[in-house]
Amino acid sequence: RVQAESERPEQGRAETNADAGRDVAVKVRRPDIEDLVRADLRVIKWSLPLLLYFVDEARSFSLENLAEEFSKTIREEMDYEREAEMLAEIRSNFAGDDRFLIPAVLESHSGPRVLTMEYIEGTKINDVEALERKGIDRTEVAENLERAYLQMIMDDGVFHADPHPGNLAVTDDGRIVLYDFGMSGRVDPFVQEKIIEFYVAVANQNIDAILDALIEIGTLSPDADRGVMAEVMEIAIQDARGEDVEQYRVNQIVGQIEDSIYVFPFRLPKNLALVLRVATVVEGVCVTLDEDFDFISTATDYLTEQGYREESIRQYLDETGRQLRRSGESLTRLAPKAERALDRLDRDDLYVRIGVEDKENVFDKLARRLVYGMLLTMSLFSMGVLYALEAPRGSIVAAIFSVLVAIQLYRSFRSPTSIGTRPQFTRQNLRQRRGEE
Repeated sequence: RVQAESERPEQGRAETNADAGRDVAVKVRRPDIEDLVRADLRVIKWSLPLLLYFVDEARSFSLENLAEEFSKTIREEMDYEREAEMLAEIRSNFAGDDRFLIPAVLESHSGPRVLTMEYIEGTKINDVEALERKGIDRTEVAENLERAYLQMIMDDGVFHADPHPGNLAVTDDGRIVLYDFGMSGRVDPFVQEKIIEFYVAVANQNIDAILDALIEIGTLSPDADRGVMAEVMEIAIQDARGEDVEQYRVNQIVGQIEDSIYVFPFRLPKNLALVLRVATVVEGVCVTLDEDFDFISTATDYLTEQGYREESIRQYLDETGRQLRRSGESLTRLAPKAERALDRLDRDDLYVRIGVEDKENVFDKLARRLVYGMLLTMSLFSMGVLYALEAPRGSIVAAIFSVLVAIQLYRSFRSPTSIGTRPQFTRQNLRQRRGEE
């Protein structure tokens, strides 16, 4: 059977002498699909400016990148020659690993519009009841699946980007089968390095390092409230470990982040769109297999086995050593400088120059207020004198001038109205609120 569209392939048969009787999966590009895709992408392109008008800068950044990445990905999905190359590369990266099966491409029956692969039968990965009947360890399958994607993203730099249950199966002996490599991507070395730093920070439960990694990689705004984000990360880690998360605490944090007084802190760089999608979908599959699955424990074991945590500790020690050496060098230079300063002080030959940084223009505001105050005083005095001298026109002019100066003086004391707040959902505050309720 041949399915004539760019979706999940069906089982077919190659009919050459060399491959006679061999089960294969065939993907055939639907006729005129290119024109339909181009029309859909034009609609997205024309609609995007209207959507961006109603969202803030961070969401606008994410939407633009998401639209661009979607356009790129959907075009790549129609390129079966690229899919065959990506499939072959990923298959070679897992060669010799008997936990996974990746179908081989039959190049003799493949081309730009047709892709023929060997057909590997298996049970759909989210068919929990069937896996149970066959005695397959679902937790082990979940661990192997996460390890596979950690390897693809951290080590190989090329990954299968569509791990939904329809593209994943499990053989009767517990091996994971990956289908459909039309949606696949690459990770550049910089992003790989930052992803590794992020996972190491998560493994060490170092919240500050997690936030630093997210900022450097571009997914978190540098202006984000670190206190709020630290709470978010703690909840995310708790959830990833399969621990119960207090719904009250989640609701409080989500409400504060979504409130209009906060700038939306998360962004979606285009080079991370597929990576984040993969992480989300894989998490869903693993939780389906084992609702108590501990992502962090599995990731920590993988990082330790691959030496990433050891390398991060070594880098930390090296950096600490360099800082200590610089501190020692500074101390050796400090003593003679301090002695010279004390000698000059003893001879009354020490002068201090002070430069005041005034980013808020405080001195300028004070000067204006002083001038306005002097003008107001003079104008009021003049108005009184002119009125006493029975010069009504002059006193009226002086009164008008006094009113204008008074208005300017009042405006100089006003500050722009704004809403100020700070997070009120620390653990201690939550306990207090529960006690009050």
